[in-house]
Amino acid sequence: MINWVLTFLVIALISGLLGFTGIAGAATEIAKIIFLIFIVLLVISIISNRFRNTKRR
Repeated sequence: MINWVLTFLVIALISGLLGFTGIAGAATEIAKIIFLIFIVLLVISIISNRFRNTKRR
């Protein structure tokens, strides 16, 4: 998932440098959304892992 974020970030930066504002804006928004989804899944994974570890002890 991080690969997608980095891909859209690179697309946004390149198109921003070239002046394609519509494409840069869209790629930036997609990268932000995917990054937020990644962060939410990471937090859920960490929390669920802690609950699993406390049950084993």
